[in-house]
Amino acid sequence: MEEATMKKCHSLAHYYRDNGLLLHIHRAMHAVIDRQKHHGIHFQVLAKVLRMSGGDHIHFGTVVGKLEGERDITLGLVDLLRDDFVEQDRSRGIWVNLGVK
Repeated sequence: MEEATMKKCHSLAHYYRDNGLLLHIHRAMHAVIDRQKHHGIHFQVLAKVLRMSGGDHIHFGTVVGKLEGERDITLGLVDLLRDDFVEQDRSRGIWVNLGVK
């Protein structure tokens, strides 16, 4: 199921790019996925996967309100989501933006 979802996101991302549109990722299931301390997936991981699969705009929460989260985590997500898009270059591998030390 995850693979099918990723393929749909990827082809949808191409469609949006080809037509000059942004791909918005909605916040549905936000609390179920990332607020549970003992199961689920950390939203930072989910956000990175969604960005890597072509999402341009994503609801990720605020310090107060419906999507409330811890201040440091929320501000960290802001930084993560501001990462530049890296064009695919298979000769450099899939983790090209991590850098090699």
